[in-house]
Amino acid sequence: MKNRKLVMIPGPTPVVRSIQDQMGRETVAFGDPDFVKDFQEVVQDLKSIFKTEGEAFVVAGTGTLAMEMGIANITQEGDNVLIVSNGFFGDRYVELCERKGLNVDVISAEWGTIVPVEEIEKKLGEKDYKAVTVTHVDTSTGVCAPVAEIGKMIKEKFEDTLLLVDGVCATAAEPEYLDQMGIDVLITGSQKAFGVAPGLAIVLAGPKAIERRESIGNIRDYYLDFNKWLPIMNDPGKYFGTPPVNMIWAFQESLRIIKEEGVENRYERHIKVARAMQAALEELGFTILAEKEYRAVTLSNVIYMDGIEDAEFRKTLAEEGAVVAGGLGPYAGKMFRLGHMGNIDMHDLVSTMSAIERTLYRLGNKDVLGKGVAKLTEELLK
Repeated sequence: MKNRKLVMIPGPTPVVRSIQDQMGRETVAFGDPDFVKDFQEVVQDLKSIFKTEGEAFVVAGTGTLAMEMGIANITQEGDNVLIVSNGFFGDRYVELCERKGLNVDVISAEWGTIVPVEEIEKKLGEKDYKAVTVTHVDTSTGVCAPVAEIGKMIKEKFEDTLLLVDGVCATAAEPEYLDQMGIDVLITGSQKAFGVAPGLAIVLAGPKAIERRESIGNIRDYYLDFNKWLPIMNDPGKYFGTPPVNMIWAFQESLRIIKEEGVENRYERHIKVARAMQAALEELGFTILAEKEYRAVTLSNVIYMDGIEDAEFRKTLAEEGAVVAGGLGPYAGKMFRLGHMGNIDMHDLVSTMSAIERTLYRLGNKDVLGKGVAKLTEELLK
């Protein structure tokens, strides 16, 4: 009998039954009064949970669409933009911005580390930058950028520069309070720490971002335009583009789960799970790519010990019941990426660690059984 496979990649993450049930409801007209009320609740909950006096946008699309929507509404052709990159997904903003006719400068970190705030401040002092993009958690490296420190520095010293944070692999797991932390635009997707299937692009825009959009006037983009979507977010009974009705319901259930758990409790849970999983992986002999003080809580990027071949490891692990992702860029073939975010529970974590132990055992490491599970359980029960 084949093992049931736990999808433990850095997104999409496992979707719990109550969220699945919402996706399976009979679809209604987008103007249905009950659906309109539900959509309004989603928009208000987003602004409340992530603490902004600005606006929230929930549209059909992916995190990549949200990336484009975020930058399109706060910049014009010829503007200077600084991209702070901690890995592969930070670098994606380069092409995206260049295609929009923006003047792009990049400041990059060695994989596994961050770009120090002091370096960002020094770079910002060289010219007038309209925006800075930062990937909060880059899934290629497992590094978490110090967004709160960056936001505070920009807010205090570069008043006309807006901070755009890519929260795709961070939002609902790492703290992100827009107005308090100096985040002007937060972009994310439904499929990671929210624990919903892929399909929603989510953008939160603080007051300064909304002011910037108004000062720009017309923009080239149509589907991405805040001003096209804002009337819909205020009154979802109106029409611009057909809303993904069942995905909105699923997202509403995700937000209900977050409110029930308490967002601060959710952040603490993610810290505990991540540190337990990372300690257990190190107990088995693996190395974590990200430096300890910069490790994300949503995933771990795990470097193999000598003698382990990537494709064989991941194939065997899938047979044992857990699916993980391969490494990217210079670490392709040298590590795997393990997600541990969203609505996963103790059973998911212990089962995944046991599957990793069984995989190592099958590949010739005979002294691992029980070691990782014991360390994981010990840390989780503290």
